[in-house]
Amino acid sequence: MEPQHRFNIGYLIAAVLGILLLQWLLSGVERVRGVPYSEFEQMLADGRIAEVVIAGDSLRGTLKAPESDGIRHVVTQRVDPQLAERLGRYGVNYSAVKENTLLRDILSWVLPVLLFFGLWMIVFRRFAEKQGLGDGLMAIGKSKAKVYVETDTRVSFADVAGVDEAKAELQEIVNFLKQPDAYGRLGARLPKGILLVGPPGTGKTLLARAVAGEAGVPFFSINGSEFVEMFVGVGAARVRDLFEQARRQAPAIIFIDELDALGRARGAFPMAGGHDEKEQTLNQLLSEMDGFDPRQGLVLLAATNRPEILDPALLRAGRFDRQVLVDRPDKAGRVQILNVHLRKVKLAADVSPEQIAALTPGFSGADLANLVNEAALLATRAGSEAVCLDDFTRAVERIVAGLEKKNRLLNPHERRVVAYHELGHAFVALALGTTETVHKVSIIPRGIGALGYTIQRPTEDRYLMTRTELENKMAVLLAGRAAEQVVFGEVSTGAADDLAKASEIARSMVTRFGMVPALGQASYETETQHFLDPNLGTVRRYGEATAQKIDEAIRDLVEQAFQKALSVLSGERPQLDAAAERLLVQETLLERELRELVAPPKGA
Repeated sequence: MEPQHRFNIGYLIAAVLGILLLQWLLSGVERVRGVPYSEFEQMLADGRIAEVVIAGDSLRGTLKAPESDGIRHVVTQRVDPQLAERLGRYGVNYSAVKENTLLRDILSWVLPVLLFFGLWMIVFRRFAEKQGLGDGLMAIGKSKAKVYVETDTRVSFADVAGVDEAKAELQEIVNFLKQPDAYGRLGARLPKGILLVGPPGTGKTLLARAVAGEAGVPFFSINGSEFVEMFVGVGAARVRDLFEQARRQAPAIIFIDELDALGRARGAFPMAGGHDEKEQTLNQLLSEMDGFDPRQGLVLLAATNRPEILDPALLRAGRFDRQVLVDRPDKAGRVQILNVHLRKVKLAADVSPEQIAALTPGFSGADLANLVNEAALLATRAGSEAVCLDDFTRAVERIVAGLEKKNRLLNPHERRVVAYHELGHAFVALALGTTETVHKVSIIPRGIGALGYTIQRPTEDRYLMTRTELENKMAVLLAGRAAEQVVFGEVSTGAADDLAKASEIARSMVTRFGMVPALGQASYETETQHFLDPNLGTVRRYGEATAQKIDEAIRDLVEQAFQKALSVLSGERPQLDAAAERLLVQETLLERELRELVAPPKGA
């Protein structure tokens, strides 16, 4: 470890004492004897003093002849002449004593300096804590990585579920760190950097810690934002220090979370100017990645949920040359994750992870952990002995739709509009037989602006959708608006979000998926990565004539979906009215109750 150079107040005190000692020694070179003032006057009367020097209250006399011990100078403190005359009448020795103010004089200028220095240190330390400058000014360039060993992480691959492919990829790192010679016997080398990519909450950080726990090596964990400070050059210094520490403890793992805070593409915003500190830090990271040999047992892991904004230099071969996707789990993966989180929860006998997984399509690992906790809290609040499936259903509603707003009172007409609107979604979804079945319909307000909600859940995990399925999805979205039109003869503002989603689906069908024959098998728009686009906008790849055709095609698709929903609801008006009356009384209808009220499905 490098010695830490810190200011020590003991050095200042020693220097002051040394100066005082030197002055005392120098003052003693010329020998002087102190005498009482009465004796000094007697020596004057006897004519023994040749010269007197007056300095303030002190008198210094030079003798005409040296005394037996060689002293030629005497000094005394002057006494008031009138008092001296009176004292001389009584034949006594008298003298003045000079008060020693040396300590007071020293403290008079030392204490203010010390007080000022102490206040400065307190203010600076508070500033350093807020700015993340470590333990002092000399430590601002030190890495703030948290170092863990196997006993600290206490995480293994057994604690990570639902990402089997990612675990298999990272198992190579564990094998290499445990047996580097055997693993590299054929000349293979481990990738220098492994980038974990995926949506938030999918377990990227947990996977990295599991690698450290499995390999049993030091684990340097730091967030990308901790490199960048207000002082230019601090980030680059911390990158150097981080890699130096890791090399000294190799084999080791360096893990940089939220890499996008550090590795954002240089020059992404040319009109807004640059950021020297971030670019210097990124350049230093690139240099360090080029400079270390993975055969030393040093592995660099990083995680991000925004890979599209990373600098291309980070992703080239020889740096982060392997990307591991950590995606949202499918149904089987959700079952595995739930098995991990349900270990500490007391479940009812009739609840299985498969049932919960069916309720949670699209949930990440963090979402599932939150779901289990919310369900347990709901069951505890209700005084239940175990967590049942209804608790999980209510927890899903709370997470997806928001908290119930029971104090948000609607007038009777608004309640009827909301009831028909939500039933419109449900009736069209059941009639068209979409892949997302209706689970529940409610007119209880939830969240910020939802006056009612319809919960649908997929019957299976889907990765592709046909044109017919997209058209049916738009019809379900517009069915609430269509129900208002059928029943009340006019529409309300409650379908604003539905219109936006339906229009976005129609635009994607026209411009990205090539599903409109009149515009040919062509893609007119792509998902532009704005951070990497110097124009900071979408690149237009078609002319005005094509733009008009695109607008017309989008409008036609939305209108066709609306007419399909109108057709379905007009044919089932009696059932719709009966369901609305029941919903207004109960406020909630489940899937079984809805199927009892809806006529047998008709062909779309």
